[in-house]
Amino acid sequence: MTPISRSGAGRASVATLICGALAAGGLAAAGVTALEPGAAAASSHREAPLISGTPQYDNTDVYAFVSPDKPDTTTIVANWIPFEEPAGGPNFFTFAEDAQYDLHIDNNGDAQGELVYRFTFRTHVKNKKTFLYNTGPVESLDDPDLNITQTYDVELLRLKNQHLVSRTKVANDVPVAPSNVGKASMPDYAKLRSQAVHELAGGATSFAGQADDPFFLDLRVFDLLYGGDLSEVGNDTLKGYNVNSIALQVPTHMITESAEQPIVGIWSTTQRKNARGHFTQVSRLGMPLVNEVVNPIRDKDKFNASAPWNDGQFLKNVTEPELPKLIEGIYKIPAPAEPRNDLVEVFLTGVKGLNQPPHVRPAEQLRLNTSIEPAAEPKRLGVLDGDNAGFPNGRRLTDDVIDASLQVVEGELVGAKNDLGDAVDKNDKEFEKAFPYVALPTEGSRGPLAKGTSGENDVRNQLGDAVSSGGSADDTTLVAASAGAGAIGVVLVGAGLLWWRRMRERAY
Repeated sequence: MTPISRSGAGRASVATLICGALAAGGLAAAGVTALEPGAAAASSHREAPLISGTPQYDNTDVYAFVSPDKPDTTTIVANWIPFEEPAGGPNFFTFAEDAQYDLHIDNNGDAQGELVYRFTFRTHVKNKKTFLYNTGPVESLDDPDLNITQTYDVELLRLKNQHLVSRTKVANDVPVAPSNVGKASMPDYAKLRSQAVHELAGGATSFAGQADDPFFLDLRVFDLLYGGDLSEVGNDTLKGYNVNSIALQVPTHMITESAEQPIVGIWSTTQRKNARGHFTQVSRLGMPLVNEVVNPIRDKDKFNASAPWNDGQFLKNVTEPELPKLIEGIYKIPAPAEPRNDLVEVFLTGVKGLNQPPHVRPAEQLRLNTSIEPAAEPKRLGVLDGDNAGFPNGRRLTDDVIDASLQVVEGELVGAKNDLGDAVDKNDKEFEKAFPYVALPTEGSRGPLAKGTSGENDVRNQLGDAVSSGGSADDTTLVAASAGAGAIGVVLVGAGLLWWRRMRERAY
C-alpha cells in the first residue's frame, strides 16, 4: 500500500491559520453530505438547532483506531454532552435514561450497520432528601457518599439489511465513572476511572463516564472567520471542558467481515423515546464537523435524523461546499473548482488502496482499515503526512482533524498545496496510554484558591471555622459542605428540553 504523502515544509503564516478550523470542518462535512437519509450527525458540538437544546442526546465526536497497545483489537470512542463545565453542579452530568446510545459498524461497505453495540443507562439515588451529588469524599464507585450513580447495559445487535437477526446482552448493570466534582470530593479520580473499566464476554472491554473533551480547535471561526483579521487565533476553545464518553475495545476479528476484508465503517447515533414510547433518532456522528460546517441550516436537523444509506440527499453540500467560498471572499485564497469530487473519496467512500472497501456505497462514516498497524510515532496530520494509521483512516485522539480537513477542503489533493491550520495542534491534556485512552476530566475545583487561602488552609477549613465554634468536627464539615453546595444551587438555571415531534420507527 502506497502512503499518501505531502511535501510539507513548515506551516504557513498566521494568515493561513484561520482557514484551518473552518476548512477542517468543511472537509469533514463534505464527506457527510454524500450520504443517504437514515441516521445522522458528525463530529460536532451544538451543530444543529434542535439538538443544541438537548445536550444529553448530542453526539460531539467519534474516534476509531487500532489499539496502540493491543494491535489485535479496535477501539471506538464516542462522546456526548458538549461543553460540560466541570463545576456545573449540583446537577452534574449524566447519560439520559430515555435514550439508546448506539455504536454502528458496517463491515461490508453497504452503508448499513451489520453490528450495533447499544448502551442504555439507569440512574440511582441513595438519598433524595439532599441536593448533593456526593455527601463526602468518594473513594470508590460503590462509596455510600456517592449519592447519585449510573449503571449501564450493553446489547449486541446483529442486523442484515436493517432487519434484526439476533440480540445478545453482553453487559449488565456496569457502573459509570461519575462527574469529577473536585479534589475534595474525589481525591483520587484516576482510581474511580480504573474501576469503571469493565471486561465483557468474548474479550471486549467497555467504559462509560466523564472525560476531558479530546477535540482540540479554535472555534472563533464562527466570529466572521476569526474576525476577518486573524485576531485571537490559536486558542483551544474546548480547553477545560469535559464530555461524557462511551468507549469500547473489541477483538478486531469480531467486527470485520473477514481477514481478507478488514475495512469497517463506524458511526454513532442517539435514539430518544418519544411520547408514544417509540425510539426516534435525534443525533448521528461519523466524520468530524460535517453537520456543523458543511450542511446549511435547512439540512441540519434532517441530517441528524437520517442514516448513511440515504446520504445522497446531501451530496450537493459536499461537492459545492460553502466554506471555501467564504474563505476566498474574506482572505482571497482561491476556492478549488467545483464539483469537489476529491472530497467524495476522502469522506464518503474511503481512499482507494487505503480504506475503501470493495463494492462500497458512498456514505458518511469513519472508515478504518484494521490491518494497518499503529504508528510508533503518530503524526498529527495522519495520511496527509504519510502516516496511514491516522485520519482519515479512522480517527485517533491525537489526529489534528481541523488542519487535515482544512487542507483537503482547500485543495491539497487537487494540486493546491497548503499548510492551513488553526494554530491549535494538540489537546490541552495528555491522553492515557491504555484503554479508554481519553484524558481524565478536569475537576470542578480546578480554579485558583479563594482570597486568603493556601494549599494548607483551604476554603473548607475556613468555612468550618466561620460557621461553628462549638459544634463537633463532623457537624462543622457537614454545615460547611451544605453551605457551599447551597450557594451553587441558588444560581442553577433549569435547562429546557426541546421535544422531537417527528416519530420514526426502526426495526431494531
